[in-house]
Amino acid sequence: MKTILYSLAIFSLLNCNKDKSLAKADLMVVSEKSASYNAPPPPPKQEASYAAIEVVDSAAAIVDADVRLPDKTKPENQTGISKKIIKNGDMMMDVGDIKSAQEKVQGLVKSNKGYIQNENYSNNERETTVSMEIRIPNQNFDQLVNSFSDGIGSITQKNIRVEDVTEEYTDVSIKLENKKIYLEKYRDLLKRSASTKDLLEIQENIRGLEDEIDVSEGRLRYIDDQVNYSTLNLTLTKEKPRNTVTSKIGFGSRLVDSIANGWNIFVNFLLEIVSLWPFVFMIPIIIFTWRKWRKRKSKKG
Repeated sequence: MKTILYSLAIFSLLNCNKDKSLAKADLMVVSEKSASYNAPPPPPKQEASYAAIEVVDSAAAIVDADVRLPDKTKPENQTGISKKIIKNGDMMMDVGDIKSAQEKVQGLVKSNKGYIQNENYSNNERETTVSMEIRIPNQNFDQLVNSFSDGIGSITQKNIRVEDVTEEYTDVSIKLENKKIYLEKYRDLLKRSASTKDLLEIQENIRGLEDEIDVSEGRLRYIDDQVNYSTLNLTLTKEKPRNTVTSKIGFGSRLVDSIANGWNIFVNFLLEIVSLWPFVFMIPIIIFTWRKWRKRKSKKG
């Protein structure tokens, strides 16, 4: 019995040692496999995708910049448009000698780098008048107006007008730039169009835009001209002496004027009657014919 028990104990010890050696061997195999096994590489970074997105965004920004219209809400100092001020005026002056005053005005206008655009002369029984439309650089306008009071005559009327057209100029300029952008887009579209209907429609739109652009550019040129050169309407007047015996303004002068005016009215009346002489000769003929006709009618009755 003891022998059997000893044998079983020895056999169990041998089995335990065998299991341990097998376990160690398995662990070594597993460790070797794990050492030889390479883990899969990490997923590639999305640098290429991000780069592509950046390129697309840049292209979109460029296209958007091409078609972006000017911002009308920009302040004036960002639009690049300076103040646009139009200054005009009207003046009337009484002068002692028309010719001398006219020559002085011409000299002053020339010295201030201006020119006379229109000039009209009139002469009647009461006065002699010279009217001039003067164009003068805006910066010399005030100097010219002030110089007229020196040795030319007395100012009887003066009216100076100042108008700020900056807002209108800015508005027209922005609309003009928008129309030019649309015009270029229509021209590009015209090159790619194949349909006759589309071609005709695009050409009509281009023609309309070109007309609107011409009108806007003409308006800007007119405003620039009015801003750069001011306009002054000057009238020189020389009153003629009274046609009476006395130069004093009193009862005697007025009495003589009344007699003279009455005589002139009477003479004019006689001249009017004389001018009607054909009708005067026709009246007797008409009366004679009418009476003869009545006599014939009475005889028949």
